Amino acid sequence: MVRRLVLTVSALVAALTVVVAPAVPATSAGCGVDWGSLPKTATPTTAGQLVDIRSGRQDCYDRLVFDFRGDNDGYFVQYVDQVYEDPTGRPVPLRGDGKLQVVVHSPAYDEHGNPTYTYADRDELVNVAGYTTFRQVAWAGSFEGQTTVGLGVRARLPFRVFTLPGRLVVDVAHTW
Repeated sequence: MVRRLVLTVSALVAALTVVVAPAVPATSAGCGVDWGSLPKTATPTTAGQLVDIRSGRQDCYDRLVFDFRGDNDGYFVQYVDQVYEDPTGRPVPLRGDGKLQVVVHSPAYDEHGNPTYTYADRDELVNVAGYTTFRQVAWAGSFEGQTTVGLGVRARLPFRVFTLPGRLVVDVAHTW
């Protein structure tokens, strides 16, 4: 009888431990994010033409993708106090407490000056409503062989940048 009582109490304690133990939140450490928030840059060796900008949501980060006709391997991405339009120098208003300036070393026009990337709304290039980190993606210009986009984010969070054939990827973590 005592043995049965001890086993029952032990089983109850074990069950309560499983039920009451808090779930481990999905933090950047749990996601393996160790990117940091300092500028990321790569010297260009090839430049395609920008043809699309798109985004996606992941478990640990939000993703912005630049698609090119041809390859692009040059970029400069950094947090700034204000993103400015190229070439006018006008401020580009962005929602969010962090502002990433994304410069790709590829134009959004062809060798004849015809646009290769067009947008319906320069202030909302991509719909990021409901994203964890992204707040806004806005056009900042394409001039002298490079294109600039402003990315408004919730805060100055860690980010990474890398290239794949025909595209450039910017990931911004949901947390530190």
